[in-house]
Amino acid sequence: MPLEAGLLDILACPACHAPLREEQGPDTPELVCTGEGCGLAYPIRDDIPVLLVDEARRPA
Repeated sequence: MPLEAGLLDILACPACHAPLREEQGPDTPELVCTGEGCGLAYPIRDDIPVLLVDEARRPA
């Protein structure tokens, strides 16, 4: 289930504060940072974004 459009408008990467975009990750949906040089992917679990840098993965 996609996140509400209004929610994506206000969320930002906790590491660099760049906007996030929703993508399908290898196992679960993710919010991926659009910032140059960051690119962290934050998991979405049970329709709740987990915006913790320690939980993020760095895409290949």
